[in-house]
Amino acid sequence: MSGVRQKAEQARAASKRLALLTEAQKNAGLRAMAQALRNRREAILTANEEDLRRGEEAGLSTALMDRLRLTEERLEGMAQGLEELIHLPDPVGEVMETVERENGLRIEKVRVPLGVIGMIYEARPNVTVDAAGLALKTGNAVVLRGSSSAFYSNRMLVEVLHQALETTDVPVDGVQLVEDLDREAVREMMTLNGWIDVIIPRGGAGLIERVVRESTVPVLETGVGNCHIYVDAEADPSMAEHIVINGKTDRPAVCNAVETLLVHREWAKQHLSSLAARLQENGVELRGCDRTRALADHVLPASEEDWRREYLDLILAVNVVDSLEEAMEHIDRYGTRHSEAIVTDNAETARVFLQGVDAAAVYHNASTRFTDGSQFGFGAEIGISTQKLHARGPMGLKELTSYKYRVLGTGQVRG
Repeated sequence: MSGVRQKAEQARAASKRLALLTEAQKNAGLRAMAQALRNRREAILTANEEDLRRGEEAGLSTALMDRLRLTEERLEGMAQGLEELIHLPDPVGEVMETVERENGLRIEKVRVPLGVIGMIYEARPNVTVDAAGLALKTGNAVVLRGSSSAFYSNRMLVEVLHQALETTDVPVDGVQLVEDLDREAVREMMTLNGWIDVIIPRGGAGLIERVVRESTVPVLETGVGNCHIYVDAEADPSMAEHIVINGKTDRPAVCNAVETLLVHREWAKQHLSSLAARLQENGVELRGCDRTRALADHVLPASEEDWRREYLDLILAVNVVDSLEEAMEHIDRYGTRHSEAIVTDNAETARVFLQGVDAAAVYHNASTRFTDGSQFGFGAEIGISTQKLHARGPMGLKELTSYKYRVLGTGQVRG
C-alpha cells in the first residue's frame, strides 16, 4: 500500500470519530493547537528559515517568497485564527429545514461533515494550520499535500499540531501530511475515490487547472484572482485613490489584490495623472492603453496578455473606458469571477454594476482586499471559491459541510 493511500485510510477512520465529537471537544482541540503554535514558535520559524533559504537558492519570485515567509506576527495571526473558530457556532448538527408531512413524518435537513478533505496547495504554510482548524471544527479529517517549497515548514507545523491534539479527545490521525513530493503523489490523491471525499486546490492557475482536469475525486475549485476596480465618472477622487492604492499595494501577492484598473474617460481627464503618480510613488509599475499613456507619465504599453494577467506583484494594468457598460464588458471578458469593485457616488450606477457583474464578491466603494474569510466574519478560510456549485466566495465552516435528511416517524409505512 502506498504512503498516500495509507494516510487517506487513516484519515477516513479518524473522520468517523471526528463526526461524533461534541463542540466542546473540538474547541478544546483548537485551543490546544493555538497554544502549541505559540509555545513552539522558535522551532517553526527555524524550519521556515530553511524553506526560505532554499527558496532564494531556487530563485523563487518575490510574490512566492512573501507567501512562504512566516514571522512571529503571522504565527500569532494563525493562532488567533484558530481561537476565532472557537467562538463561531459549530455548524454540524444544525437543522437547516424542517417539514411536517400529513402522515406524521417529521423530515429534518441536518448539516453533516463532508468526511475527508484533500488539500493540495502551494507555498503558503499558513494554509496547513487554517485547513486543519477548519476541518476540525466541522468534524472533517484532512489530508494535506503542500509544495516542496514549504516542506520543512509544513512538516514542523503538523508535528506541532499532532503534539497538541495528543492531549485532547481529537484523533491525531484526523490531520495527515503527505510528505512525498513526487507529482505522482498528487495524482494518487486526486484518484482516491472512496477515501477522500473532496479535493480543494489552492495555488496558481497551473495547479488549479491540473486538479480540475485530472481529479476523479470531486473538486471544490478555488480560482485565480484577476480582480478589477472600476472608477466611475462620478467617483470621489480621494476615495478612489485610497481604494486603488490599498487594493494594489496592501499585499500584492494575494488573490484579492487588484490587477486591472478601469477608469471612465471623464474621470481620467481630471484625475488619472495624479492617481498614476501616487501609484508610482508606491512602487507600482503601470501598463496602460493608449489613452492612459497620453494622460499619465512613465506608463508602459499594455498588451492583450496584460488584461488577462494575475500579476501577484506591484504591477497594475490600466484601461480608460467610455462607459459603465464597457467596463462591465471588459470584466466579463478578462475577469476570473473572483472580486470586482466599483467606486462611484451614483447609487443607480452602483446598483447596475453590483447586479450585473458575475463574481464571487462585488464591491461598492470598498477595496477588493476584503474578500477573505476572517474579514467576512467566517474565521479562517480554506480558500476562495470562484465556481457556483455548493460554495462560492470565502469558504468557511458552513461551506465545509454537506447535509442529510433525518426522518422521524411513529411507525409509518408506505403502501
